[in-house]
Formats: sequence, structure tokens, C-alpha cells
Amino acid sequence: MSAAPPPAPVCADDYARRAQSLLPPAVAAYIDGGSGDDQALRANREAFAAVSLLPRVLRRDGTGSTRLQLFGRTLRHPILLAPVARHGLVHADAAAATARAARATASVMVASTQSSLPLETIAAALDGLGWFQLYLQPRREDTLALVRRAEAAGFRALVLTLDAPVQMASREAMRAGPAGSPGDVVPNLARQSPPPQRELEADASLVFQGAMADAPDWEDLAWLRRETALPIVAKGVAHPDDAARLRELGVDGIAVSNHGGRALAAAPASLHLLPAIRARLGDAFPLLLDGGVRSGADVFKALAFGADAVMIGRPQLHALAVAGAAGVAHLLKSLRDELEVTMALTGCFRLADIDRRAVFERTIPC
Repeated sequence: MSAAPPPAPVCADDYARRAQSLLPPAVAAYIDGGSGDDQALRANREAFAAVSLLPRVLRRDGTGSTRLQLFGRTLRHPILLAPVARHGLVHADAAAATARAARATASVMVASTQSSLPLETIAAALDGLGWFQLYLQPRREDTLALVRRAEAAGFRALVLTLDAPVQMASREAMRAGPAGSPGDVVPNLARQSPPPQRELEADASLVFQGAMADAPDWEDLAWLRRETALPIVAKGVAHPDDAARLRELGVDGIAVSNHGGRALAAAPASLHLLPAIRARLGDAFPLLLDGGVRSGADVFKALAFGADAVMIGRPQLHALAVAGAAGVAHLLKSLRDELEVTMALTGCFRLADIDRRAVFERTIPC
């Protein structure tokens, strides 16, 4: 008698466990690892787990909604697909499958510069629901070429990743080895000229005199703001001073993020960074959160701490690996369903109702 098939996934954690059993060890280690000892990666999940919510009773509202306004557009819900590289590692249709799921669920997808497919292919599948994630390139003309392609393809915003000018893989990923082939090409960067080769002295640092010599700075951000009319969301912001300066230079929103634990290994949890940045920027400035969201209750907690919307990263790859576009669509629907149940049970029937009053503070007298 053949073994019974495993039960269908019902939540993000189910997809994560199933993906672990399906993916090659090196690919799983690359996707699920953070940076270094994974301290920041663990911090993201621990921060959400430590927050409890207060149920409310005898509240009824038949007009509840998860809709929100962001950059002049109405979105059906506040759950966005974060920019994630190399979908092709887990599914033959790569980011095109994820884009179909985003379109089917009216979800915004942020297409990665380092996608396995050209940005135009992803934009066509999204049909107006896409944003484009941008890394500032060493040459401004290469950055501008990406921006012009994103504009022409119909992306509605740029998500500018700022927090990873250098990165260190997790130790587990280092032990597991490369997740792809050494000759893998990033289609969106294939048209660019090879980066300039630096002759380093024998005792020079590969970090300081190498990678950081071409890292972007504030002047590059100001230049980009002048070059495009698209809304710019600065992603990877952790410090209120940086957030304030970015607003002064004209960015339209900020994604509070520790890069999913993949940049500074000792960074605080994204959730813990939110309140100070919200306080510094005020209630009206658009804030997103990235890092550690695995349930609708987590979405609610992020909104309670000051976010307007969240982005999910690894869970989309887990769902894609397990069930392709249908898996990603089901994941997004389950997260939205969980969010709506959490809202109903806390007496918050619109996103604007969600704030710190819904959070159980352990100092409340019994």
C-alpha cells in the first residue's frame, strides 16, 4: 500500500517545512539563512512571538475592510511580496509564477534586480501591480538604464535597497556551498559593462578598499530622486536619523528592514525599529516593514507598531517551491484571511483602527 500524501499546507510555516524537504540542501540553506551567526534572522521571529494582542468583545461591523491607500493607489490588502532574488532556483517558471499569483490575489509584487527573469517579463505578468527593486550600480548610467526600463515596463514605484553594500552569507550556507551554478547570469544586469577592476595593494581590505569603494552615498540618492518621477521607497532603514534625512531628500516611503537578517548579523529586529522611526516621521509618512512576517497576526502586529503595510520574502519562495503559482496565491490568501480574523477579534475593522491599544503590554495592572 502506498503511503498517504502529506496534508496540504495551511499556513506559511507549513510551506517552509515542506520546502525544506523538497529543495537541494544548498538552495535551502541559501534561502533560509541570514548573515553570519543568524542573530538578526532569529531576532525578527522572536520579536513577533513576544507580542500578544488584546481581544475585544461585543463589537460588530459588517463594513470591515483591509483596503489602504499607498502612493495614490488603492490596494486590497497590506501584504506585499518583497523583492527576492533567484526564484528560478526553486521553480522552472521563476518569478513569472510568483507574478501570476500576485495578480490573481491583487497583491503588489516587488520585482528584484537580481531576478531570474528580465524585469519586462515580470511586469507583463503583473499587469500594473508591480514595483521594481533597485540596487544603485557602480556606474550611474547603468542605474539609469534600469530605471528607464522599469518606467517603460509599467512598474509603479522603485524600492531602493540601501542596507547591503556588502554581505556575508550565513555560516550554514557557507558550509552547504553555492546554491546555483558559477556561471549564472542575472538577466537584468546582462546588458551592463563589466564593473571596473581595482588594483588593490597586497595589504588592502577587500571590504574597505574593495566593495565599499563603489558603495552608494547620499549624493547618489539625491541624483536618483532628480532622475525619476516614480515614487521611491528606501528599503533597509533602521535608524531614525537616516529615515529623517531620506525624507528630506525626497523619498516617498521607507521600508524598515534588517534585510531579512541577511545584512548586519547583529542588527535589531525590524519590528523593534518601527516605533522610533514612526515617531520621528509622524503618522502620515508611508512606512513598510520587512522581516519575519509569517502570519496574519504578524501583519497586524507590524501595523500596530506603526507600519502601513508589510512585505514577505522567504515565504513566497517556500510556497513557490511547494506548489508553484497556486502555492503563492494560497499563501497570500491565507495571510489575508488570518489578518481579517485577527482584526475582527481585536475589534479593529479597518486598518486605520489598528494601533498600540490592541497590543497587550505586560505592565498593565491586573
